[in-house]
Amino acid sequence: MDNRLEEITICPMSESDLDGVLAIEINSFPRPWTRTHFLAELEAPHSFPLVALDAENNVMGYICPMLVLDEGHILDVAVHSNYRGKGVGRMLVERVLYDCSEKGAEFVSLEVRLSNESAIGLYRQLGFVETGRRKAYYENGEDALLMEYIY
Repeated sequence: MDNRLEEITICPMSESDLDGVLAIEINSFPRPWTRTHFLAELEAPHSFPLVALDAENNVMGYICPMLVLDEGHILDVAVHSNYRGKGVGRMLVERVLYDCSEKGAEFVSLEVRLSNESAIGLYRQLGFVETGRRKAYYENGEDALLMEYIY
């Protein structure tokens, strides 16, 4: 796999991407989404999941956003461990911010684990601000930090 960002393609997720997506999901989260969950996102009218593909069409990362009226929300995002810290996650989030803006969103929100300092740092760099916390939101009792990007 090539690590050069100029060879990354961001495109709509398809069912054929799910094996790669699930491999990343399982290695990224203690309670990963299932194939059924991703299939539901692919079919949901307000969702528009995306993947980042390398030159050989291998899934490097993915993001599952939704847009309801003027409110965007990022439900799930992860990058293959080989590509973390190389800009793939940034590209995915920036694409969602662009797409939501084009579709009339006034803001995009998300929840992130308090312990996920790299993701929180990325979101802050991109202009997200903290708006609150959800106590014991995650399965291990960890709080979620609520963040929003306002256009």
